[in-house]
Amino acid sequence: MTASNDPLLQPYQLKHLTLKNRIMSTAHEPAYSEEGMPTDRYRLYHLEKAKGGIALTMTAGSAVVSPDSPPAFGNLHAYRDEIVPWLKKLADDCHEYGTAVMIQLTHLGRRTGWNRGDWLPVLAPSPIREPAHRAFPKEAEEWDIERIVADYASAAQRMQAAGLDGIEFEAYGHLMDGFWSPATNRRDDEFGGSLENRMRFSTIVTEAVRKVVGPDFIVGIRLVADEDWEKGLSREEGVEIASRLARSGTIDFLNIIRGHIDHDASLNKVIPIQGMPASPHLDFAGEVRAATKFPVFHAARISDVATARHAIAEGKLDMVGMTRAHIADPHIVKKIMAGEEARIRPCVGATYCLDRIYEGGEALCIHNAATSREAEIPHDIAKAKVLRKAVVIGAGPAGLEAARVLAERGHKVDVLEATSQAGGQVNLLTRNPRRKEMVGIIDWRLSELERLGVNIHYDVYAGADDVLAFEPDLVIVATGGIAQSPELDAGEELVTSSWDILAGAIKPEGSVLLFDDNGGHQGMSAAEVIANAGAELELVSPERFFAPEMGGMNHVPYAKTFAERNVRVTINTRLKSVRRDGNSLVATLGSDFSETTATERRVSQVVVEHGTMANADLYLELKPMSRNLGAVNYDALIRRQPPLPVRNDEGRFDLIRIGDAVSSRNIHAAIHDALRYCSLL
Repeated sequence: MTASNDPLLQPYQLKHLTLKNRIMSTAHEPAYSEEGMPTDRYRLYHLEKAKGGIALTMTAGSAVVSPDSPPAFGNLHAYRDEIVPWLKKLADDCHEYGTAVMIQLTHLGRRTGWNRGDWLPVLAPSPIREPAHRAFPKEAEEWDIERIVADYASAAQRMQAAGLDGIEFEAYGHLMDGFWSPATNRRDDEFGGSLENRMRFSTIVTEAVRKVVGPDFIVGIRLVADEDWEKGLSREEGVEIASRLARSGTIDFLNIIRGHIDHDASLNKVIPIQGMPASPHLDFAGEVRAATKFPVFHAARISDVATARHAIAEGKLDMVGMTRAHIADPHIVKKIMAGEEARIRPCVGATYCLDRIYEGGEALCIHNAATSREAEIPHDIAKAKVLRKAVVIGAGPAGLEAARVLAERGHKVDVLEATSQAGGQVNLLTRNPRRKEMVGIIDWRLSELERLGVNIHYDVYAGADDVLAFEPDLVIVATGGIAQSPELDAGEELVTSSWDILAGAIKPEGSVLLFDDNGGHQGMSAAEVIANAGAELELVSPERFFAPEMGGMNHVPYAKTFAERNVRVTINTRLKSVRRDGNSLVATLGSDFSETTATERRVSQVVVEHGTMANADLYLELKPMSRNLGAVNYDALIRRQPPLPVRNDEGRFDLIRIGDAVSSRNIHAAIHDALRYCSLL
């Protein structure tokens, strides 16, 4: 398919605005803001997508219009005049690449906390608590409604003054649609009861905004058109709301959402993660477009180009949102135009990005460490001035990324892998069927290494002589880690590692106790495999809540399995020892909070998850032969300067250790290690 007839690459006319293709990034809050302002990190993140050819990048998710809508996760402050120059710089930069810029505006309503920002009361149409953010809202009074309407209007004027191409109201799970939904609106005044009354607030807002921005400025709305909830907004009423908005003359496009988001489990259906159906609401969005005959945008895990192309070609959407896909690869459009779709870095649905946001961090892609670090680390790797001969030991995520970056730099690279297959610990986690998409992290890098001409030597359990035979002047040790057990008073030889369970080396049977004091996917995946095998499982954690290293989006499918398989979850409890008693094992459990507390469990198996121990033998063997003796100048590394000091003039090569070969961390950390070091060498 050529660019001239590719549906995705056709322009789209939205009023006066010509969008150069059909791909957009929908509004989301990556939490890169500083004190509510979209400063350089925020700007460069969106600018990278503009460089990559995207037609429309939608900022904020959402920018808050009022001080009593305190940020829940790094939201921009649309109610402050200081935001205008920051947004103008962002828009001007993106416009240079022909990319349109819009922003999403909202009042969060009950979807925030009272103990944030200026500590003002949270409000909602009715005083009904949202489980996710736990605040008990007050019922919005008339004077609240008056001032919030005025805040929407003034915020819209600021966005227009900043030179943005348009705005989008947020109406799913926030204040505006809170008035629409029977689940959250129990009012008996002119804002409650009939659909017309429940739409009154949004009607007043949209009319007030249109009045101040004029007829030409683009104003859209991202709205829930079916809450998929017995007590919520029905499909019929949702489509009717969409139709009324389309006929109102105040709205220029509809961005369709399906579902409700008052707790993690329902949010998961709106924003699916790995192991869940892709693009689950695409057909519904198409039905709304057909019913309204109005411009429709949509995004919900449309992560591959084929699905996006289908959505446009079949007339389901006018603009297709590939939002998480652009976090993984901001250059999707550029690669489509170059005929290099196969080189697009895939979104594997890990949802590390959103989990970090919802847990108070910033969005990071599990396998693109340049995203959000554009000021420091480039997405496009520059060629090195001096070419080197490099050996990378280990073909897990860290080693493969190191080899990829070094080869992009122009270096000659050989990879030594001890087993017959690349992937490292990813090969373990994909043994959980629900997480098979994670293999995309490996497959993409193998494809890139093939393109770059990198040789991978399998079944080489490398010693120093094997490495030196290549006569390298740069050695990257990415040998990963090996499963380790927590320190027990007794019985370490009786326990089984989570690795053994995931690898299928040991079959779960009978009653199983799994002790997890690592708190990430490793223990949870092993628990899911055990539960699905039909074993009776108790999951024990010393933490205040289990799996603290894993966010709420990924918590949901594990919790679903545990609920359906009747898994017992015990927190604030530590495994102290294990002993054999006949055909059973007896696990002694204690508490960090009481030295006198001890209980016992009689089980068939005790499984433990305690992270990994660095597999550092080869590194230690090579270290005395290296120029830098393994040392790294961290100050130079942080400043993006050559980080390896010369500490041994007789050394034959520079030596770096990355990923779990340093210490037990995660995939993102391993890939970040590889990218930040190797892009400097």
